[in-house]
Amino acid sequence: MRKRRILTRLLIVFGAGILLAIGLFAVAWAMTPIPDSTQKDATAQGSVIYYRDGKSVLAKKGIDRRNVPLDKVPQHVRDAVIAAENRSFYQDGGVSVKGTARAVWSTISGQQLQGGSTITQQLVRNYYSGLSQERSITRKFKEIMISIKVDQSKSKDWVLEQYLNTIYFGRGANGAQAAAQAYFGKDVGKLSVAEGAYLAAVIQQPSRFADPKGADLDAAEARWQAVIDAMRQTGTLTPEQAAAQTFPALKAPKKPFELKGQAQYMLDQVTAELNRRGYTDEDINGGGLRVVTTFDKKLMQAAENAVKTVLPDSTPKKVRTGLAAVDPATGEVVAFYGGRPDRSEYDNAFSAKVMAGSTFKPYTLAAALNNGFDLSTRVNGNSPMRVASATKPIPNDSDRSYGEINLISATQNSVNTAFVDLGQKVGLDKVAATAVAAGIPEAQLKQHESAATFPLGVASLSAVQNASGFSSFANGGVHMEAHVVKSVTAPDSRKNVIKGASTQVVSEQAAADTAYAMQQVVKYGTGTAARLYDRPVAGKTGTTDNSQAVWFNGFTPQLAVAVNMFRDDNKPVEIPGYGVQFGGQLPAQVWRAFMTEAMAGKPVMEFPEPSDYGYGSDWVRPDERQDMPQEPQHTQAPDPWSSPTPEITEQPSTEQPTTQGPDTQQDPPRQNDTGGPPTGQPDVPTTGPDGNDTGRWSDNGRSPVGQLGP
Repeated sequence: MRKRRILTRLLIVFGAGILLAIGLFAVAWAMTPIPDSTQKDATAQGSVIYYRDGKSVLAKKGIDRRNVPLDKVPQHVRDAVIAAENRSFYQDGGVSVKGTARAVWSTISGQQLQGGSTITQQLVRNYYSGLSQERSITRKFKEIMISIKVDQSKSKDWVLEQYLNTIYFGRGANGAQAAAQAYFGKDVGKLSVAEGAYLAAVIQQPSRFADPKGADLDAAEARWQAVIDAMRQTGTLTPEQAAAQTFPALKAPKKPFELKGQAQYMLDQVTAELNRRGYTDEDINGGGLRVVTTFDKKLMQAAENAVKTVLPDSTPKKVRTGLAAVDPATGEVVAFYGGRPDRSEYDNAFSAKVMAGSTFKPYTLAAALNNGFDLSTRVNGNSPMRVASATKPIPNDSDRSYGEINLISATQNSVNTAFVDLGQKVGLDKVAATAVAAGIPEAQLKQHESAATFPLGVASLSAVQNASGFSSFANGGVHMEAHVVKSVTAPDSRKNVIKGASTQVVSEQAAADTAYAMQQVVKYGTGTAARLYDRPVAGKTGTTDNSQAVWFNGFTPQLAVAVNMFRDDNKPVEIPGYGVQFGGQLPAQVWRAFMTEAMAGKPVMEFPEPSDYGYGSDWVRPDERQDMPQEPQHTQAPDPWSSPTPEITEQPSTEQPTTQGPDTQQDPPRQNDTGGPPTGQPDVPTTGPDGNDTGRWSDNGRSPVGQLGP
């Protein structure tokens, strides 16, 4: 009787325990839902950024993963993974009782030798948020609960697809597609049986088997053979097929992707533009985007070659050079040179902004031609000129007076007073509006646009901005927004083609007349060093106060290019053996070197004809042999497109300039922009009490070493 009571009590306790366990399990089941979010690293697909050809890789961002649907993964690859990791995958309920018990005992005993996880459990642990990789009873129990629920609510094929796209295979490759490329240089759909078996073998020890050698290679071969044997045992390979397999040849691991040369600057600009267009950093790093940029790989190299081959070895490290090339028809920045990334975080083409000098004068010219003036309009080229808003007279170089001259002569000779007079007549607000429409940010002009000297280029611009502005004149007066991204394609193949906004800057005829006047600068004026032997060129030189920044900015109908040189310490751009530089010297030669390569093989296109009054009787084309401005004597090799001129004596200004450094936001109120006749004494501008630029400007032609130039 007593034994029966004890047995009854034990049964009651046992039953109560079972009921309690069932109740606890029910509570745990109810309190452990399938997470509604995934781990970022589990689903993130890195983005690949290409050159404009859409094939050459410029950079990679984020995790190396390319998700593929299960039907794109060969059956033998799926079979290999199942044979290696979870032979009962299609039969189990998402967990393995035997494996889980082994894993729990391993955790309790502290051995921590085996995970004992099914494919579903591995997926749950690596895919859903809220589960860590730590080995604990709590985490394991939670993993089991979620795995059972996933198995009940999702198909086995869905689980296997996510697993194959999530699991890490070594070599930085996440997912089977990235792994196939990393180990064998092919898409997963093209893997052989032996190759697929190797990827399945790698899952166990991805770091060890990523590039096995010696003992690791022996272990990798043994593991691979075990996978082949497992496939034979599961019946997915016949004994004959299994025996025929040989260990596959592994592709040498690729070195980590490194950004070289201008690539870091390119990536910075692409990232910044993607951000402006609504793509977050998370989208870029994990959204699996395929970004095609506007950068032409060959032209990028041509830009770097032009700078490095033209500039002598004696060029001081403090001297910086920027180059930017823009397609006028699209606004695409096809090439640039931004300097040395190892020397500076900011680049010379996009980030650095220096005073535009006389390269700003074409905006004034275009504004006038678009507002009732024409190329035969006569302006006051006398010196000095007194303007009510300026506290001091504004001179030409050496106070040379040109009298009443037309706009072609004013542009060719870069006559300061003529452009100051033109600016007053057309209205400085219209000059500013034209520059803004041509892509120059209003914020960079605002503090200067009320100054009488505004047309002379006291505002600071980047090389990209100036090239983009001039591209308007090459594109019939229409400005296409400068941009560096051609298209963005999402993983689901949705493609966003980027087209820059278009703005009518000036009329088509005003643009043609502006280009015509600028052609004379290259044919007969201060920019002869930029002439191309096979096609017409329009351009403008620019040199700021004491040669702190020197420019050549020009275009053909197909391409607009700006080149500048400056120092970030505001000292004159001086090259040992070459002297103080001017826009018509080394900048123009760099421009020509780049354009010679960029235009090679391109059809020769003529500029549109100017208005009839472009050939007014008061403008006489100079004789090329006698009147063409000449390059000064230097120690460099002779320039085949220009000839030296006799030495000219000038005394440089002794007043300290205050030109803007490339990494500052405020434009200085002083500048010396030259481009006129090569004689006389230059003066330095000063600033009036109202903050306007009012002082004296020098605008001469081709000065010898040490003097102010174009």
